[in-house]
Amino acid sequence: MAHQSDLIASDIQAYLKQHEHKSLLRFITCGSVDDGKSTLIGRLLYDAKMLFEDQLSAMESDSKKWGTQGGDIDFALLVDGLAAEREQGITIDVAYRFFSTEKRKFIVADTPGHEQYTRNMVTGASTADVAVILIDARKGVLTQTRRHSYLTQLIGIRKIVLAINKMDLVDYSQATFDRIVEDYRAFAQQIGLTEFTAIPLAALKGDNMLQPSARTPWYHGPTLMGYLETVEIDEDRQQQGPFRLPVQWVNRPNLDFRGFTGQIASGRIRAGERIRVQPSGKESTVTRIVAAGGDLAEAVAGQSITLTLADEVDISRGDVISTTESPAEVADQFEATLVWMAEEPMYPGRPYLLKIGTRTVNATITEPKYRVNVNTMEHLAAKQLALNEIGEVNLALDRPIAFDPYTASREMGGFILIDRLSNHTVGAGMLRFALRRAHNIHRQHIDVDKAARGALKGQTPAVVWLTGLSGAGKSTIANLVEQRLHAMGRHTYLLDGDNVRHGLSKDLGFTEADRVENIRRVAEVAKLMVDAGLIVITAFISPFRAERAMARGLMAEGEFVEVHVDAPLEVTEARDVKGLYKKARRGELKHFTGIDSPYETPETPELRVRTDACTPEEAADQVIACLRERGLIA
Repeated sequence: MAHQSDLIASDIQAYLKQHEHKSLLRFITCGSVDDGKSTLIGRLLYDAKMLFEDQLSAMESDSKKWGTQGGDIDFALLVDGLAAEREQGITIDVAYRFFSTEKRKFIVADTPGHEQYTRNMVTGASTADVAVILIDARKGVLTQTRRHSYLTQLIGIRKIVLAINKMDLVDYSQATFDRIVEDYRAFAQQIGLTEFTAIPLAALKGDNMLQPSARTPWYHGPTLMGYLETVEIDEDRQQQGPFRLPVQWVNRPNLDFRGFTGQIASGRIRAGERIRVQPSGKESTVTRIVAAGGDLAEAVAGQSITLTLADEVDISRGDVISTTESPAEVADQFEATLVWMAEEPMYPGRPYLLKIGTRTVNATITEPKYRVNVNTMEHLAAKQLALNEIGEVNLALDRPIAFDPYTASREMGGFILIDRLSNHTVGAGMLRFALRRAHNIHRQHIDVDKAARGALKGQTPAVVWLTGLSGAGKSTIANLVEQRLHAMGRHTYLLDGDNVRHGLSKDLGFTEADRVENIRRVAEVAKLMVDAGLIVITAFISPFRAERAMARGLMAEGEFVEVHVDAPLEVTEARDVKGLYKKARRGELKHFTGIDSPYETPETPELRVRTDACTPEEAADQVIACLRERGLIA
């Protein structure tokens, strides 16, 4: 490896010490397909002599096999590590590479150019200090240029390089370069991007990469490597900000030590300072700052430490320790910007897991405000967000969290949304501010609780949730179950799908988004009725597992009994009491479950009733027996 340092041969310890104290720059390359992102990175590594001999040999061999340069070295292959990428000649994932020069260390993320991989670009940009946005000089500013520029600005990257590549294919024309710069400047002003550095490049040939090119005598700005080596990194920003320590672990090695461990997200802390634990608001004083090498008098952003406190304060993973002088904000409702990353659209009311820092909470998107047209920056009305769409939404959490707006702190304001069933990341977002109602609405303590109301009625409150296809027999069985419970002297209420549509949900249709909202409303009403001490029976198709899981999550352990009223589609369609299947088959009824809308079968219901093999009375008896077995009725 031909690194440009004589110290490697003469004094390896001095070299390692020098290397240890170099600043680290994280940057991404992004842009449209075939703008030359991978080639640019490969050329940087090659010209900076940061490749091992075996890497060079492999790249020369691969260039002959997969290359696009007629047998010459194809620098893109150094970064396009996946076989699928080489076969297609495109980058489909984020590829990270580390390299260093005499002045600085670098981690570069090569992000995909295709629109369908925008989510990967967001991943790469989330930790970057600089964005190198490539433009093919022949094509100018494209949709993906705008999309990626908007995303980098949204994510908080303020150092932008406009790398106008493939200048060799336009004869190094200054007029072409100037036209592209002006086009981009006009767009940048629309998104609030005030500064960028434009550099004319021919990455394949090395023009203006490490050394100024004689082919562009009209250009007098920095080379790409010159810019990357000298651009100012706001390393002090985090250290100068307010102190934030998201707690990762409660450290209790023995009875005499109890500390709170994590990596400082911003600011600095000294022994003896007063701190506040959030969201609880409890206060104490720092007695020790423990690090790997021993106790510290002071710790700053980026360090991993353990704090010990003067008082016994209840702190757990996910809490945030701040100073009393500048504590974080606390709220459970927010306006946020959301980038949707899943194939399945985002639906309001559907429950997700939200991970912010070290805390994971339940979250729902209560209201999409709009989505952004990245070409025009126009705000468009939206009831949902599709893959790679960006929008402003309102978020509601099941508990308060400590946070800072994303514009003040990436670490305290950035979050991801996770599907509760698949555990896949479905969205990434930025908290903008707490909604005013989050501060105005507080949970009121009530002395007469659910247990007291249930005891007065002599019963255990619960929800019996009947789910299944239309025509499976849910409403018939629910009626019979309520009759039997009523005869036993139980206090009940039946929520039926059709009846609810006449009042509570009369404003909703039957799209997937409306079905999600319908079940959310029913689940909240059922929760209130359980709190009133009732046994609630519901009869809804409730086709999606996520909404049934949400309903279960609203109840206490053991209060939710899911009953799958199971009958094959051919049986339910043959019954067709309401004539709905016939309408759906004729195309007169859209979004009908089982025909053109899916039904997600329960995986582990408390009871499965096969109504093609028993009478409704027998099915009702099975439900009553299940409630007895679970101790919900005597």
